[in-house]
This record gives sequence, structure tokens and C-alpha cells, in this order.
Amino acid sequence: MIYLRSFKLSEYTDRNPNIYPDHVFKHLAGEVLLFDRITVLYGNNGSGKSTLLNVISNKLGISGAERMTSYGHSIYAQRFLDCSSYQLGDDKQERELRQLPEGSRYMKSEDILYEIKKIQQSSVLRESIMHDQISKGLSKEQAAQYEAAFAFKKKLENIQFSQEKYSNGETSLQFFEEYLIPGQLYLLDEPETSLSPANQIKMAEQINELSRYFDSQFIIATHSPFVLGTLHAKIYNLDAESLQTAEWHDLENVRFFHQFFDKHKQLFTRG
Repeated sequence: MIYLRSFKLSEYTDRNPNIYPDHVFKHLAGEVLLFDRITVLYGNNGSGKSTLLNVISNKLGISGAERMTSYGHSIYAQRFLDCSSYQLGDDKQERELRQLPEGSRYMKSEDILYEIKKIQQSSVLRESIMHDQISKGLSKEQAAQYEAAFAFKKKLENIQFSQEKYSNGETSLQFFEEYLIPGQLYLLDEPETSLSPANQIKMAEQINELSRYFDSQFIIATHSPFVLGTLHAKIYNLDAESLQTAEWHDLENVRFFHQFFDKHKQLFTRG
């Protein structure tokens, strides 16, 4: 399922090199990204892939978007957003969608690390449990009574015990298993954070299945060769001078890994 068909970046960029986010996308002004079920925004540090995800999430108004109208750039950021545009996909009757699925979300690496931090900070975990109870309909008075009850203390201990058995990477993988549900649009910023290569591949395979069989669409910012090589994705290379797609094995970061291990291949061929 394609929920977001395309996104056009602002054609206008200010001549001032200090204007954000204009200076980040000066070489991409007016370009249009066409999305598949899985689309990857590849680029090295400073390429703008995370900023682009946030621009898209702000324009779409989905959960998790970080406000761009701060840090003294409010006028310019809003202008950039106003001058950008998008087109939604079609429903199963081939009619253009009017809105995105309600559970669509922008998830950053910080969101994952926050979940991991819950393991180590009982106060954050306590706050999270209380928030869940209130969101289920409990009043503040009822929630306060629940917090003082033995059942709350027991639940807190059980969650801490079960989570402490997992490493950061395992917790990250668990986070995706719990939060990635069918029928949504997800914008993921470096989802490989804290994951081992094996778990990066496992996560990427899970994303492939969600997109192929469960009507989910993904736009992912990454430079992990393991994720790039596993995803069945269209890849935009933001390191290029103009917007263009690329094969994963032609990307600079992937070739760097290949050259590194090829240089030391004799270490892997010893009897």
C-alpha cells in the first residue's frame, strides 16, 4: 500500500547560506521524491536525510514530528514547509486518499533510546505506566489510587525484571516488534541504532514483511550496509549532486565496508 506517493521540496532557497533548512536542500530545490512501499534516504553525516524526514513529517502533521519553527529559524522553516507539497496515494478502489492512517508516525533514534532508558530509570517507567492508565480512561484521582496500590508496585517490578534481561540491542528490536503494526506509514530515522548486524537484518526483514503482506509503507533514513542490503527498497542517494536513485552495492558507505574487509581477507581464510 502506498499512502504517500510523492513529496516535492520547496523550489525557493534563500541565498543566505545560514538559513535553515534552505541551505541543507539547496542542491535539491524543487526536486520530487517518488515513494515505493519502502524508500530509503541514504547519505553520510550531514547529508540532510534526518532533516528531510522531519520536513516530511512536519508537512504531513504526523505523530513524532519535531517542530522546525524554533532555534531562530521559524520564519524560514515555515516558508520552506509552505512551499513544499505532497501527494497521497490511492485506496483499494483507486481513489486518492484523503488522509493518512491515524497510527502513522515518525520515529527517531532518540525515541528508541528513550525506551531503552526506561529500563534504567524507574521514575520514567513509573510515569509511563501512569500515562498508559490515564490514556485508558482513568481519572487523575483513580490513577493516584492505582499508583498507591500493591498491583502497581508488582507490575513495576515485573516490567523492570523482564526488561533487565535484555541488552540495549534486544530492547531496540523488541521496541520495533511492539510498535510497528500493519496498515501504517512509518518514517524511521536510523532504526538500526543499538542493533547488532544480525539484528539489523532481522529488523529489515520484518519491515519487508510488513510492507509486502500487511499494507505498511516505510520511508527510512539509514547508511547501514546491512539494512541497505536487506530491504527491498528504492534508495535515494542524498550524497549525490542531484536527486537520484542508486543500487545499495554502489553506495559509498557500503563499498567502504567491502574494501575494509577485502583488505583483511587473509585473516578470514586461514585454516
